[in-house]
Amino acid sequence: CGPTVYQYATIGNMRSYVFADILRRVLAYNGYSVKMVMNITDVGHLVSDADEGEDKMLVAVGREKKTPWEIARFYTEAFMKDAALLNILRPTALCYATEHIEEMLQMVVELVEKGYAYETSDGIYFDISKFPAYGQLSGIRLQDQLAGARVEENPEKKHHADFALWKKAPKEHIMQWPSPWGMGYPGWHIECSAMSRKYLGDQFDIHTGGVDHIPIHHENEIAQSESCTGKIPARFWMHGEFLLVDGGKMSKSLGNTYTVHDLVTKGFEPLAFRYFCFSAHYRSHLNFTWPALESAQKGLRSLRTMVQRSSRGPEKPGAEEKMGRFRELFLESVNDDLNMPKAVSVLWEAAKADLGPGLARLAGEFDRVLALDLVKGPADEDKVLELSELPPEVQALIEERRLAREAKDWAKSDRLREQLREMGYQVKDLKDGYEVTRIP
Repeated sequence: CGPTVYQYATIGNMRSYVFADILRRVLAYNGYSVKMVMNITDVGHLVSDADEGEDKMLVAVGREKKTPWEIARFYTEAFMKDAALLNILRPTALCYATEHIEEMLQMVVELVEKGYAYETSDGIYFDISKFPAYGQLSGIRLQDQLAGARVEENPEKKHHADFALWKKAPKEHIMQWPSPWGMGYPGWHIECSAMSRKYLGDQFDIHTGGVDHIPIHHENEIAQSESCTGKIPARFWMHGEFLLVDGGKMSKSLGNTYTVHDLVTKGFEPLAFRYFCFSAHYRSHLNFTWPALESAQKGLRSLRTMVQRSSRGPEKPGAEEKMGRFRELFLESVNDDLNMPKAVSVLWEAAKADLGPGLARLAGEFDRVLALDLVKGPADEDKVLELSELPPEVQALIEERRLAREAKDWAKSDRLREQLREMGYQVKDLKDGYEVTRIP
């Protein structure tokens, strides 16, 4: 399930896509060829998942005074940029709901003809009483759904949990298409079923999403897809848990809905958030705080420092044998329901195992899954800096100090070292030269 593109994605949203990206990378790491399809919801997602309230895209139209298509294009591009900053691979197919209305209508017509759906004055609804397996994903009992109170917004519905496949649109509704029942627009749930069917067939391997999708959206997807095809659409369903902020729910009213841009503005690199996501299992809550993100960034850069320094050292005897064991442990971890906390701990163990340049090679292999830019990304503050990375005035002082040492002018050498320290740089003299690092 992809984003509804009516506003910037939050870091809570992005945690879900980091999880899906890890799943994809782990499958590829195991040698599978992965076809990944992601939808872009640019129509039909109402403020309530239960077919109530305004379309989220139209809420954005009122807010920004742009057309729905302009809004969808802008926020889709923003989402894809955020995903790229987090090293999330692009999907094999990116499909927009508004470009697949014909496929959705074909499914709705099929459901009506088979007796699974009925017409009311405001749309076409799926009759959940005709699908005895309703609730199989979430554990909701169909009888409880049938016994529930009717939703006052539409007393024509046979059961309160019947959901919209197609909504009839009033003339003033901006987004509408012709259908056998007049002008209208699709329900949110039919979008995913129609597009997954087009790109992946009647049944595919894995469907991902957030835990909030389980009780309504994914139950409804299963009901309408299986009623059409006779098959459960996905063999496996995997759901990521919520990201909390300061121990509570992320909410606009609380002012704690952060975006990737917010992280960058505060001086964090986006991959620090990706690394932070690995600190909890995808099926567990993860509590975001600024100190926790700061700790994650320090940890990531320390890890990179160890990896990058190792590439400059001599080969170590016995390293290959140790590396083989670390490869086994890493594979066991990621294949254990994507146990990323364990996988990261394996890499840390390897970093401390005196592997020499083998560590950099191993980290490069693991980075096919982790995607943390371990070999080339920005490292810790004590990273050894190349002369070309230093400001010109610092380069000049270092060269002046080198000449002073050649002339055995130790007093001047010490004075220049102190001057460099005051500028935030530490110079360490070696047998055949020197190393320069930043002072934290």
